[in-house]
Amino acid sequence: MKIGIMQPYLFPYLGYFQLINAVDQFVIYDDVNYIRQGYINRNTILMGNSPQRFTVAVPGASSFKKINTLSFDVNVAKVLKTVHQAYHKRPYFEPVFSIVEKVLTAEQRQIPTLCQYAFKEIFAWLGIEVSLHMASDLNYSCDETASGKVMNICRTLGGDHYINSPGGQHLYHSDEFVAQGMKLSFIKMDDVHYPQGGGKFHAGLSIIDVLMNCSPSEVKVLLGQYQLI
Repeated sequence: MKIGIMQPYLFPYLGYFQLINAVDQFVIYDDVNYIRQGYINRNTILMGNSPQRFTVAVPGASSFKKINTLSFDVNVAKVLKTVHQAYHKRPYFEPVFSIVEKVLTAEQRQIPTLCQYAFKEIFAWLGIEVSLHMASDLNYSCDETASGKVMNICRTLGGDHYINSPGGQHLYHSDEFVAQGMKLSFIKMDDVHYPQGGGKFHAGLSIIDVLMNCSPSEVKVLLGQYQLI
């Protein structure tokens, strides 16, 4: 069984969704420390063919606090206005903006819960069933090492194949997993392109950009454009 584990990000890039779609069980790593200046509460969209960062504030954010102890601010009007201005002429604006608005204005503000809600809404729009878990809900044995922790999570779910983003290549090594009877792979996104409304193509933007420009069937094709290394 294939397992993926990642910290919760707000409307992350396509590669994050490729990972969720590539595994049998996806775990939201909510019981680790918050990452400041990362992608938990911010990402990039396209405004007039120029990348523009959006951020949702996290009151009391600290790298010494667990992600699941922090919440997104309720003030999201500026972000919604920015997304509206950037994409109101794109082909799938109405249904996708509805998802973005519903997620950002949700009553439950805890970071992992809101991100999980976003994942569920997006995959529902795509017509794809996914299995999502919170790490904090799993009765797994914490280990001092990064690889030990993820292997314990995999065991808890009955997994024998751990798939991680390319950024984890400096943290995890195949021999450690093989020694424990597991396989380790990294998911590498292909050189993906899709219509963005003209001009230079900008890669690595928030999933919002993909959804605004592509039909669900087209997004499904993009989700499969990766290699396991």
